[in-house]
Formats: sequence, C-alpha cells, structure tokens
Amino acid sequence: MRTEIKKALKAIESKDKSGAQQACRQAASIIDRLAGKGVLHRNTASRYKSRLNSRLRALASA
Repeated sequence: MRTEIKKALKAIESKDKSGAQQACRQAASIIDRLAGKGVLHRNTASRYKSRLNSRLRALASA
C-alpha cells in the first residue's frame, strides 16, 4: 500500500497527469481492498484516498 501511494505521489510531483491518475486509481483500489479485509480502518482508508485526490485535483487545476 505504501509503495503504491509513493508511486502516486511521485507521479503527481512529476506533473504527469495521466500517469498520476492511473497511479491514484491503483492506490485507491489497494487501499479499499485492505480496508475491506480489516487491515485498515475505513476512516483511515478514506483519509488516504482523500489526500491523494486533493493533490490530484490540484495538479489538474494547475
């Protein structure tokens, strides 16, 4: 999970919009899967996804 989040953040920092969208989608999928299994609390998973999406929206608007 942390690796996928790091990949998404790296893509956002490099200003690669399509790559960042794909990486965020992949990270969100893994986060959701872990929350469903009980590895992560659902609020923690939601927070991770929200923070990724806010950075992605900032990249899209810039």
